[in-house]
Parts: sequence; structure tokens; C-alpha cells
Amino acid sequence: MSRVKVIIMGCGRVGAELAIMLEQEGHEVTVLDSEQVAFGPLGYLSEKFHGTRMVGNGIDQDALRRAGIEQADAFVSATRGDNRNVMACQIAKYVFHVPRVVSRVFDPIREEMYRSLGLRTINPTRIQARLLKEALEKEEEPVSAGPGTREETQAPSS
Repeated sequence: MSRVKVIIMGCGRVGAELAIMLEQEGHEVTVLDSEQVAFGPLGYLSEKFHGTRMVGNGIDQDALRRAGIEQADAFVSATRGDNRNVMACQIAKYVFHVPRVVSRVFDPIREEMYRSLGLRTINPTRIQARLLKEALEKEEEPVSAGPGTREETQAPSS
């Protein structure tokens, strides 16, 4: 992906991590969150992030304009609210014509419905369930015996 201007709505763990990752790759990143505390010492966005931090509601068109949505190449909604995420993505895609729009949707049924309506969605519930299933199915690799392990402390057999 060449250098792009990205707006991320939601500065929780996922939004903050994505912002740092994208900025480290050289992209211009703006993070929009409805709470000022998200950008303070208790927030998840570290000092590593040098992009733009904005307080505002991602479903408010004026807030999106202030964040630079009219020049954005991509928009990501990563809040905890499925409805807000989808609404913000619809505004970005259909009102501001942002070329790349992705929404996090926790509810698998809603996620399928929104995807069928043409939105690009990510469903953490299904992704995490699949990863947990794969971890359960993966054969455990043997761990070598170290000091104080059962193998080491057993008496040698004669």
C-alpha cells in the first residue's frame, strides 16, 4: 500500500495499535475518538504516535470534515459499537466517497448482513474463535526438560 491518508475512528486498543502500525509504515494517520481521555495518559495511544489526535464523533459529518475525511484515502471504524461503526463507514463511503472503508463488527449475524450490503467488515468474534480452534487442534510441541522438571528429578531406572 503506497502512502495514504487514513482516518481511524476509535482509540481503544485496536485503533491505537493500528494507528501506530500504519504510521510506522509511513502513512498519514488521524485518530478520532469521542472521549478526550482516550488521548491522555490512561489511553492506549503511546508517545510513539506522532499523527493527528482529534476529539469528535465519527458519525458527525462536521467532525469528519475537521478530521480531513474529504482528502482521506481510507477510513476505519474500530469502536466497541457495531451500529456506530457501520453508520460511520456508510457516511465515509457513501457521503464522502472514501475509496477504502473497513468496519469492525462484533456480531457475526450483523457482520454478514452489512457485508452483503457492500461494506468491508472484520468480525473479531469469528477471527478469535477460529484462532482458538486452530490453537486447540495444533499438536503441542514437546518441551525439553530443564532444571527441576519431573524428567530430571526421577531416579534413573536400572
